Amino acid sequence: MAQSTTDEAGGAEDDALLQAVADGDMRAARALSERHLARVLAHAGHLLGNAAEAEDVAQEAMLRLWRIAPDWMPGRARVSTWLYRVVANLCTDQLRRRRGIALDDVPEPADERPDVEAEMHRATRARALGHALMRLPERQRQAVVLRHLDGLGNARIAQIMEISVDAVESLLARGKRTLSSDLLDQREELGLHDG
Repeated sequence: MAQSTTDEAGGAEDDALLQAVADGDMRAARALSERHLARVLAHAGHLLGNAAEAEDVAQEAMLRLWRIAPDWMPGRARVSTWLYRVVANLCTDQLRRRRGIALDDVPEPADERPDVEAEMHRATRARALGHALMRLPERQRQAVVLRHLDGLGNARIAQIMEISVDAVESLLARGKRTLSSDLLDQREELGLHDG
C-alpha cells in the first residue's frame, strides 16, 4: 500500500512539474530530468546495447516530454510510464535502422579501467548477456530488461508494454529460457560453474 501511495505522490509531483514546464519554468524541466533521465538512459542502454545510441534516445525522449508538456493531461498516465513507452519505441526504431549491421561487426568501446582478471570476467559475462539479449525478439527483450535490469514489477511492465500481466509472465518465461539455452554452451568460457 505504501508503494502505491508513493507512486501516486510521485505521479502528482511529475504532473505538477510538467505543467510548470508547459508554463516555461526551466527549473521544473531540470527537476524532471533529474528525476527521470538516469532511468531513461539506463533503459535505452539495456535495450540497445550501445551507450552512444542510448544517450541519443534518452535525449530525444526528454525532448518529446517537453514538447508534449502543454498538452499533458494529469492523471491519464504517469510521466515515467509515458517515458518508458517512448524509449521502447525509439529503441525499436533504432534497432530497425541498424539491422543491416551485424552485432559482431560493431567495435567494442575501449576500456580505460585497469586490466584486472575479475573485471575481464565480469565484462565478458556482461558482453555475453548483452549479445544474448540482443538476439531475443524485441518484446521478450523489453520485458526481460524492464524486469531484471530495471527492476520493475510485472504489473508495471504490463502497463508500460500495454499488455496483460499474463502476457508479461509469458514473455519473461520465454526470454529466460532462450537466454539460458543461449548461454549454456558458454558456461565454461564465462567462468560459470555449478556449485
